[in-house]
Amino acid sequence: MSKNRVQIFDTTLRDGEQVPGCKLNTNQKIIIAEQLDTLGVDVIEAGFPVSSPGDFKSVEEVSKIVKNATVCGLTRANENDIKVAAQSLKYAKRPRIHTGIGTSESHIKYKFNSTPEQIIERAVNAVKYAKSFVEDVEFYAEDAGRTNNEYLARVCEAVIKAGATVLNIPDTTGYCLPEEYGAKIKYLKENVKGIDNVILSCHCHNDLGLATANAMAGVQNGARQIECTINGIGERAGNTALEEVVMIMKQHPNLNLDTNINTQMLFSTSKMVQEHMGMQVQPNKAVVGDNAFAHSSGIHQDGVIKNRETYEIMDPADVGVTESSIILTARSGRAALAYRAKNIGYELTKTQLDSVYPEFLKFADTKKEIIDNDIHQLMEISKVVNY
Repeated sequence: MSKNRVQIFDTTLRDGEQVPGCKLNTNQKIIIAEQLDTLGVDVIEAGFPVSSPGDFKSVEEVSKIVKNATVCGLTRANENDIKVAAQSLKYAKRPRIHTGIGTSESHIKYKFNSTPEQIIERAVNAVKYAKSFVEDVEFYAEDAGRTNNEYLARVCEAVIKAGATVLNIPDTTGYCLPEEYGAKIKYLKENVKGIDNVILSCHCHNDLGLATANAMAGVQNGARQIECTINGIGERAGNTALEEVVMIMKQHPNLNLDTNINTQMLFSTSKMVQEHMGMQVQPNKAVVGDNAFAHSSGIHQDGVIKNRETYEIMDPADVGVTESSIILTARSGRAALAYRAKNIGYELTKTQLDSVYPEFLKFADTKKEIIDNDIHQLMEISKVVNY
């Protein structure tokens, strides 16, 4: 793999499904997994096999149909979890077991009632046991965001020696600032023996709205895998949004980072996940929201009509959107009205536009949005005929 290639680890089917009301059945997981595989994700985390018979079956069935991506199952750091995950992954062309344990002072003291040394021992044993089933073992240091860097480095070095191939450094609570998370990745790159033989992975949560920024800070400091979900769906406030990090790297070639994602499938994949999970994204959602390429301000509309790049940094076609939307409201100007009118058959002269526009504003003040039928009505009142 190129040093500048960032692997995309999609956990929509596992972390994304933890959202209340977003449970997926096995058939839905298969449909989404096939889409993710075609989209070009490198790893599909298909579920938490030991959590229920249904999740075990889903991981097993997803393993059967995925052609290109690695299929991953999550476990805790215990032998039964790991053995069950290995069984669920037996049909996968590229299986990965994702095992780990909490490493922050809070987790060690209150969650596990343990000691730092005992946690390292459990981590090593879990990786070694997982390694007896599959070659590709990812270790997660839960709550790494709040874990002391020196201790985190000790944990990482120990699990590398035990055979881990990927190290997941989660900001589990979404607490880190980007510079803090980036510095944590940099510290590990510079202080962990054997770190160049594994892939560092970012798994960031969005509790403070920083998941995407933190993930990008991670890869800018040496991480080469981002764990994310379609639409940023996930536990609590969600995860890093796949479509956001992918397009950031695409739109900023100076970062010299790339992915294997077919970005023209992003919008359709977003819609598919919304449909199956019943979780609609907000209209102003970056990249895939309904308003991401919509313009209603007159100044913005005039600029976009003259040259799309005036107010759009992305070509809508790059994410699978057919075109920008010029939304007519009371904030719209003459250029937008003329543009929309022309699209439905009215070639307005300057005199006609000057006459129609004041009537348009009166009409627009009574409605949230002017649709094509409204334009026809307006032209009929103003006695303008289409060509």
